[in-house]
Amino acid sequence: MAMNLLAVHEVAETVLGCVCAALEETAATVEDQPGCPCRACVVPGPPAWDGCNEVCGVDGEGAGGQLTVHVARTFATSSFPVDDRVVQGGRNCAPPTATGVELVVTLLRCAPTMDDRGCPPSCEELAAAARTVHVDTATIYNALLCCLPTTGTRRRGPAFFLGAHRVLELAGGCTGVEQRVTVAVPACGCPSEESP
Repeated sequence: MAMNLLAVHEVAETVLGCVCAALEETAATVEDQPGCPCRACVVPGPPAWDGCNEVCGVDGEGAGGQLTVHVARTFATSSFPVDDRVVQGGRNCAPPTATGVELVVTLLRCAPTMDDRGCPPSCEELAAAARTVHVDTATIYNALLCCLPTTGTRRRGPAFFLGAHRVLELAGGCTGVEQRVTVAVPACGCPSEESP
């Protein structure tokens, strides 16, 4: 079966929306926790680390950082989340019933660095940055676990599974988290050929 041409992008936008809304809710309830960064977008591949420390908005009150969602891979599946290994084009060969879309959610935040004298950040500064990352980790996980089931056309939302999560190494004054999620996108019928 074929795939809707916009399905992959729509699921990426849905994941971005779920995570951004959850980050805003968390910022409203957890003291000193930043919300969804002003720079939040679906990107065509792994993100460049070029927007982790810019505040935004007219008054400079917007949360700095960068939230991105990108597609790591897609694969045919008839038994989600297992990749199909069936040769297509033969007789009596059923086409896959869905496409698995592995998405990567990346959230970058400003991290403490050495000061002008070359002194490392204090333990308090590092602990505050770690707290932000840990709260972000739980927020992203909860957003995917609780929001995704409420989206899509199925009664319980799309089939999905949460993949690996990792804390990103400090680089260029940024730190952050990466969470993988794989979503099943249902197949649709192949376009019919136009007769001349």
